[in-house]
Amino acid sequence: MSTETLLPTLDRLGVAVSPKLDVASVTSQWFDPFAQALQSANTDDIILSLTEDVFWRDMLSLTWDFRTFQGINKVRQFLTDQLPLFPISSCKLRKELVEFQTPYPDIAWIQGFFDFETHVGIASGVFRLIPLRDGSWKAHTVYTNLEDLTGYPELHGPLRDHQPNHGKWAAKRAREVEFLDVDPSVIVVGAGHNGLCAAARLKMMGINTLVVEKHERIGDSWRKRYGALCLHDPVWADHMPYLPFPSSWPVYTPAPKLADWLESYAHSMELNVWTSSAVTSIVPGKSKRWKVSIARTEGSVRVFEVDNIIFALGFGGNKGHIPEIPGMGEFKGQILHSSQHNVAADHIGKKVAVVGSCTSAHDICADYVEHGVDVTMIQRGPTYIMSAKEGIPRAITNHREGGLPTHIADRIGASYPTHISTLLSQRVTKTIAEADKELLDGLRSRGFKLTFGIQGAGFGLLGASQVGGFYFDVGASPLIINGKIKLKSDGPIQKFTPSGLLFEDGSTLDADVILFATGYADARTAYLELLPSTLASQVQPIWGLNPEGELNSVTREVGIPGLYCIMGNFALGRFRSKHLALQIKAYEEGLPGERYLR
Repeated sequence: MSTETLLPTLDRLGVAVSPKLDVASVTSQWFDPFAQALQSANTDDIILSLTEDVFWRDMLSLTWDFRTFQGINKVRQFLTDQLPLFPISSCKLRKELVEFQTPYPDIAWIQGFFDFETHVGIASGVFRLIPLRDGSWKAHTVYTNLEDLTGYPELHGPLRDHQPNHGKWAAKRAREVEFLDVDPSVIVVGAGHNGLCAAARLKMMGINTLVVEKHERIGDSWRKRYGALCLHDPVWADHMPYLPFPSSWPVYTPAPKLADWLESYAHSMELNVWTSSAVTSIVPGKSKRWKVSIARTEGSVRVFEVDNIIFALGFGGNKGHIPEIPGMGEFKGQILHSSQHNVAADHIGKKVAVVGSCTSAHDICADYVEHGVDVTMIQRGPTYIMSAKEGIPRAITNHREGGLPTHIADRIGASYPTHISTLLSQRVTKTIAEADKELLDGLRSRGFKLTFGIQGAGFGLLGASQVGGFYFDVGASPLIINGKIKLKSDGPIQKFTPSGLLFEDGSTLDADVILFATGYADARTAYLELLPSTLASQVQPIWGLNPEGELNSVTREVGIPGLYCIMGNFALGRFRSKHLALQIKAYEEGLPGERYLR
């Protein structure tokens, strides 16, 4: 984030907003010349409608990439370079979505939506206008997003198959799933929620896609994790493309229920998934870019050549990371990672130490307590804690019961540049901490180390930067406070001993089981295992934020043409899977798609 990044507070702007503000008139006076300037590619006139510290975030529509430009000079350069390449037409204001907002007493803006087209696609935009001292209103943030490719609409709704099918569907599906008549155009590695989102999007664009899943059943990536696992994001944020959860669905989805849903989703969407199958190698092909070998459960091997492959393997291929600690071979008990853990009942009558203090560690420790197991949490570093009760309604506001339609909420969320959402999150984090004061004070009194997150922004930057570091309390924190979950947080681990652990301060902890809830391997690990070693250096960092605040390699190529990544939570997968499919469809149809790299 630039050191000059500030929120556009009324105090800083030196203005006050009249309660009699004519929102429609102000918006029209701004939008009409803005739209005209866009359509005539008049960069100078566009700049007149923007603030000096403007942010412009684009997803594919004008850059064929995921970019955020901060400041009037960078935006000017971007528009000068790209508007001639992506001429804009049919720029129209969505008047029904214009709204005056005061997220805080010292912040006021007008949020609006607009639609437009380029020669490549159909796009949408979101803007936020702020008041200036001269009485004008200008855009402080602009977001532009590719929605569809011109001439290639998604094949649902009116474009669904209208032909009756009398007794032929089952045989037809069997041949489709096995690719007996046509080879796949895209292979997705992994049938978790992200892999299925990508496959569904590609299917709706008419692209034959094969999803390869190593487990016996779709959903096993959730079904076979620790028994206490439950989503901590609310259901309204977790819908998948085209097929939302029923209105009776619980707010927080248990992992086994989610696993069954993924299986039913793949069946209902008629996605072609091979279970008990594994991609064994990916090498450069002859007729197409990649030759993919797939081992089937019955011992056969199928080989396909495709132009595009999507890795949907999660973080490190869901391979647990256990840090190197001296003396592991001396320990006489059991060592395992949370990814290998099943249920607390496996360890009844034993003493357990759980290394880690984020979501998995809390869930597992609470499960141990419920089963009467003596458990100690070993906290290595500070953790961000907020209660689900107080935190989620404040932090996840776009996706909520009775709120905006999912597709609108998704675009509002994406329209905030990371650097601005970070500043807003700092305020939200303070508000949540005030509401959770009793809980946080109780944790501190037990010696639990707390943080407000990177830059004091709560869980958002933690998740985007390091895939963890937080816990939404749904019951484990009180167990720490009352001592039912024992806590060791006063020093790093020095080494294993035959009976447990020795810490650098000289203290020891005896245990029969030491479970590491310490995250997963580098996301690139799974890629490097399948690709030739000669390509290893070309695989770019995956996950984490670049200087513009955009995620590295997510729903775009990973540094090698034709190799894509999709990962993240349900909300990210639902929204960004469309962008991924658009890029692949454009490639297949030979549409312009050169990324803006300046």
